[in-house]
Formats: sequence, structure tokens, C-alpha cells
Amino acid sequence: MTDVTQILSALVQGDSQAAGSLLPLVYAELRRLAARRLAQETPGQSLQATALVHEAYLRLVVGDPDRRWDGRGHFFAAAAEAMRRILVENARSKARQKRGGGLHRVDLADQAAEDQDENLLALDDALSCLATEDPVAARVVELRQFAGLGHEEVASTLGISVYLARRKWAYARAWLRDAIGD
Repeated sequence: MTDVTQILSALVQGDSQAAGSLLPLVYAELRRLAARRLAQETPGQSLQATALVHEAYLRLVVGDPDRRWDGRGHFFAAAAEAMRRILVENARSKARQKRGGGLHRVDLADQAAEDQDENLLALDDALSCLATEDPVAARVVELRQFAGLGHEEVASTLGISVYLARRKWAYARAWLRDAIGD
């Protein structure tokens, strides 16, 4: 059992010191995942990797202290999902009327960021539909796109074979391409 798994177990059992011990062990990897995901965003993204990690950590550990963890892989899969939700919420926030969502800027530099937000929202909607049809394929996409994991890491996290992870990835990509219309 790894240190992370032991600390997650202690956290579930109500150890108040466990949350403080967990962050130093997972921070570097969470930061790497966040940076990899944000590198795919257009320049000018207002959310930085550090802020994304902190928000995801707060939601996972502090926001839901009674959550059960099935080990390191489960934690990082949940972190990938939390990061996805944060990015989607950020994109939706930018599109709100209060923030000028009904107005369209002419500045060409901002057009790329607008398109990126629209693409993220379309991907989120399509991914939610895919999850009802094939939850494993949807989780593979989340881990590949939002956590930046490779096929081997996805397979390990989900407890499936690498072959199945690759098949689900190929299927999900085709399914999402049809759903989004690209």
C-alpha cells in the first residue's frame, strides 16, 4: 500500500491530520496534470495550473471529507473529473449574460479563447451523453483529455486492460466526433 493510499484511508477514518499530509504527496502530480490540461487551452486562459489544483483539491478533500477512496488511482481519477468540472464552470461563467455573454467581441485574439470555451462546453455536453451510453469510454476520455494520462495509466486507474483502454479511446473519439459534428 502506497503512502497516498494509507493517507486516503486515514482521511476516510476521520484523521484530521491526514488532509495536511496528503497535499505534499500528491501536489506535484496534480500540478503536472493541471499544467498538461491547461497547455491545451488557448493562451490568455485566466485560470492557472496552481489555482486549478487548489480548487480541485478543496473540492475533493475539504469539500467532501466523508468521501471513500479506493486508492491512489481512484483519487487521481476523481481529481481529473474535478478539474474537468472546474474548467467547464469557468467556461460557462464567461458565457453568462452578467459577464457580457450576449456580446461578441471583434478582437481576433479573443476569438480563439471564445471558440475554445464553446468547444469545451460542447465536449462536456457530448461527454455527458456518452457517459449514459458507455461510462467506461467516458471515463477514458476524461482521464486522457483532462488528466493527460496515457493508455497504460488509464488502464491502471480504471482496472481494465491496456487493449480495452485503447479500444474505448478509439470508440469514444469517433462517438464524440459524430456528436459534436467536427
